[in-house]
Amino acid sequence: MKKIKISYSYDNAVASIVLDDGSNGNILDHFMMDELQFILDSFTKKNDLKLIVFQGAGNNFSFGASVPEHQKKFTKDMLRIFHQLFYSISDLSIPALAKVSGQCLGGGFELALMCNFIFADKSAKFGQPETILGVFPPPASILLPEKIGYARAEELLITGRTITADEARSFGLANDIFGDKDALNAGVNVWIEKNILPKSASSLRYSVKAARVKLNHLIRSFLPQLETMYVNQRMETHDANEGIQSFLEKRKPVWTNN
Repeated sequence: MKKIKISYSYDNAVASIVLDDGSNGNILDHFMMDELQFILDSFTKKNDLKLIVFQGAGNNFSFGASVPEHQKKFTKDMLRIFHQLFYSISDLSIPALAKVSGQCLGGGFELALMCNFIFADKSAKFGQPETILGVFPPPASILLPEKIGYARAEELLITGRTITADEARSFGLANDIFGDKDALNAGVNVWIEKNILPKSASSLRYSVKAARVKLNHLIRSFLPQLETMYVNQRMETHDANEGIQSFLEKRKPVWTNN
């Protein structure tokens, strides 16, 4: 089953990507990530593309990456595939926008963070709960401090706390908040027509390259380092594996603090 739906609008100037795994959680497993990578690769040949829009099917944006694929035997391949999405979005430099309803957690939140713009409705909840599972989120560890500052980023990264749409707006994370999903879709269309469509596709890409010169450098420099830390260090500890296993077994984790 295909887990990514794609459509084009405004004379092919806008590509809309819908995460849809049929479960309402829109889990970013390796099948969905492979499909998403294939689509991103195809965008290298679309010079007229002015905007990429990401959203989730149903009531949620995404619960995040697959927890079973966080198990030690899968982690290396899972992170390699996942992190390539961030390198590809960075290299494309096509403006990207996330439309968020419901849960936007873990890897789903990281995908939204990689976008230039986040618009949400009142149902949206954002969070990086990886620390609750005994691990940490490599892309968010780079993106969140750059987006909202170290104090707020460290609170979310270290506690795993989930924030509301209004909090996301107050943090400067969300560009605008709408009452419900229908209003979100309508409002984003108005915003696109005013702020994106009148501009040159090449001008938009250079604006993204310029605005993200520092962020792109950080991603390329530090994401591989965090990936190595995750695979070669964190996943060699008891608590990282216990956190994932206890979640899968639906029980309280037994930490040894190692």
